[in-house]
Formats: sequence, structure tokens, C-alpha cells
Amino acid sequence: MEKYQKILAVVDPTTEDQKALKRAIELARKTGASITAFLTIYDFSYEMTTMLSSDERDAMRQSVINDRTQWLGAIISELNITAPNNAKLNIDCQVVWHNRPFEQIINQVLKNGYDIVIKGTHQHDKLKSVIFTPTDWHILRKCPCPVLLVKEHLWPDNGNIVAALNIGSDEEEHNSLNDKITAEAKQLTKVMKANLHLVNSFPGTPVNIAIEIPEFNASDYNNAMLEHHKKAMVEHAQAFNIAQENTHIKEGLPEDVIQSVANQLDAELVILGTIGRTGLSAALIGNTAEHVIDRLNCDVLALKPDGYISPLDVE
Repeated sequence: MEKYQKILAVVDPTTEDQKALKRAIELARKTGASITAFLTIYDFSYEMTTMLSSDERDAMRQSVINDRTQWLGAIISELNITAPNNAKLNIDCQVVWHNRPFEQIINQVLKNGYDIVIKGTHQHDKLKSVIFTPTDWHILRKCPCPVLLVKEHLWPDNGNIVAALNIGSDEEEHNSLNDKITAEAKQLTKVMKANLHLVNSFPGTPVNIAIEIPEFNASDYNNAMLEHHKKAMVEHAQAFNIAQENTHIKEGLPEDVIQSVANQLDAELVILGTIGRTGLSAALIGNTAEHVIDRLNCDVLALKPDGYISPLDVE
């Protein structure tokens, strides 16, 4: 986590309780990182005020920006913001006028080299579930740096971090991402004084095979799959000096298995990989990460594979 020295905390203009900013401060207190509190605002009514000149509309926009900057500054000043050595944390406020927040957030990452984006999630009061906005999904799919989505779960000492892996695959992209997820998770456990657990799911017997081939032994197949994934998990855990009792292999869909293990451990954070699908493939297939995230009650850190290039990076 020490490498996360530049944090972009996305500010929610609809609430005084800034979960992302609080989490950023919590991390910065442990690492001494600098924080940019970033807010995008836009009011369509100002753009449609045809009776005003362009200069007058610019002045109105600037007035709103100034007001929101003061509001954000007041929120920051109310927080007890000190670094590990009791020095004042470096927090910069930035407010911009734009109607597509995710573009501005990702452009800030591309332009200024932020190490991590932290964003709060919204909870539906009646359904008691998390609602992910289009901005959340765009950031998950298109942001080149790690994205931390913050929920309500606390980060206590001696808590549990779950690293969700795709063990047993022969694809180099998956193996490389597994290594990256585990390495990031180990760093975080040191910073947060937490325990690291590795979780992996594997598919059960395909229903169509069991039906079409009566002599097919589903039990033998499942046992073989379990042993294959156990062996791969043991090798991976040993490579990172992680105890075998902190590894979890279960049959089922990734979203079901990860949720089950995270709930069982009362995890404070789940770390997973996302390949950042966009366009038609995202609509038809979707990312495992996105299926998992809205079912968890803890924070989620989503990582991209090494070499990922954001579609907004046109240079």
C-alpha cells in the first residue's frame, strides 16, 4: 500500500458524509499519502439560460464552483486530519464543471498519475442494498489504476482481507493477474494489520453433459476439478508464503463463492481483478467483478492487468 502515494478521492455532492474522503484519510494516516478531493458538478439549467451571454454563464458556473469549493473545504477542515507523524495531511481540493464525471475522474488519473481512485457507493434506504451508478461502472471498466469502492464496513485491526483469484487457469493473463492481486493484498494486510485469505471457485459438472452422457460420472469429475484447483492454490499460496488454512476452494459461481467466504469471514475488503470489458462484450458477458461487487457488504478494490490501456487514453 506504500506505493499508493497519490490518492484521488471522489467527492459525493449529495451528502455531507464523504465515505471516500474518510477512507482516503484513513489510508493516508497510515502511509503519509497525498490526497486530492475531487468533485465534478453540472447543472443543465445553467446551460439552458439563453437570456444570458456566454460570459454571464461562465460567471454563474464559476460562482457555483466557488461555492462548492468552500463547502468541500469546510468538510475537510472538520475532519481530524493528521499524518503518521502528527503532521497535517496534504489534501488538495479540486472542483470542475463537467456533465460526465467518469471522464473527468479518469482524465485526472491519466494526467496526474494518481495511484488509486477511491469512490463511495450509494445505498438504497428501502432495499438496504448498494446501487451502482453508471459512473461506478465506467470507472471500474475504464480507469487504468486501482479503484476502491467504499461501503459502510469498518476497517478494524486484525480484520480479514479476501483476495479473489482465478486459480487453475492456463491463461497467462489470469496467472499474471493472480500474482498482482495477491501481491497487492499482502501489502494491504501489512498496512491495515489484517489477515489475508485467498478464495477461488471452480465450476461443477455441466448439466448438459450429465444429461446427454448417462455414463458420465459427475462425482469423479467434481473431485478431479477440486483436486486440480487445490493443487494450483497450494502452489500459489506457497509462492507468496500464505498459510494453507487461509485458502478457500469451493464449487460454484465466482459471485456466489466470493460472497459466501467474505460473509463468513466478515471481511473488510475484497480484492479482485477486472479486465475492463467495454462495448458489446460487456453488455453480453459482463465482468465477474461487477457481478460480485454489488453483492458484497464490504469495500472492494478492483485491479486491472499489467499493460491495461484505458479507452480514454487517446495519446
